[in-house]
Amino acid sequence: MNTKSYRVKFSSSGADLQLAGIIDRPTDPLAQPPPVVVFSHCFTCSKDLKATVRISRALAKSGICVLRYDMRGLGGSEGTFSESNFTTNLQDLAAAIEFATDELGAVTGLVGHSFGGVASLVTAAKQPAALAGLAAVATIAAPSDTAHLADLLVSMNPAIEQDGRGEVTIGGFQWTITQQMIDDFRSHRAADQISAVPCPVLLLHSPDDRTVAFDHALRLMSLLQHRPSDARQTPSTEHQVSLVSLPGADHLLVENAADLVWVSHLLSGLFNRYR
Repeated sequence: MNTKSYRVKFSSSGADLQLAGIIDRPTDPLAQPPPVVVFSHCFTCSKDLKATVRISRALAKSGICVLRYDMRGLGGSEGTFSESNFTTNLQDLAAAIEFATDELGAVTGLVGHSFGGVASLVTAAKQPAALAGLAAVATIAAPSDTAHLADLLVSMNPAIEQDGRGEVTIGGFQWTITQQMIDDFRSHRAADQISAVPCPVLLLHSPDDRTVAFDHALRLMSLLQHRPSDARQTPSTEHQVSLVSLPGADHLLVENAADLVWVSHLLSGLFNRYR
């Protein structure tokens, strides 16, 4: 299937900032409107991470429209990273959903990598009007909460809590982490919200992930299996959560190209089935 990719800009929610995105979409005539998916990247990553790019383009080739975007302070988006937090991540995702709806049609799927995965789950659980057509959510190597990241960052540099800010090295780059970020991460109760996700969920996680342990996937599986009945769209969605283990895969899916092919096929199947 023929596709095209193009750059876009849109306004963030809760701040006067422009966020950058790329839309990957099919160009061949389709028998019905294509699924529309918003892709959220991992912590300190961007829409241009190799895995994000290749997965998005593969989804477009399978007939799916994808908006991948940069959260504020990252990639091509405006803003200062050290002033961001999980609350602003949710605001940026909400803005991306609204833009995708205007540009491509009703959003039918969310996919998030690592921290973007928990943001996608929490956003779906809130059931905003802009996601009335949401049919499925997928996560790749996602944590089951946000507090664990706060603890990890502080362990990497105790000065963050002692002085209110500090530098950490992630992915070979220096990042300024602030106390407000840590406090925000610890204030969210993602586990309490995730159980309200109203649609089928696909969890993809490697038991060999050295960044976010596989136990997080098991906890997400448990939370989603025990959703209250009023959190489901219909009785047929009961217990519709699947966990696919990605043995040997690394957190960023860069060590083995076959992992990206496999993940792309799984996501394509999900979003073309639930639309």
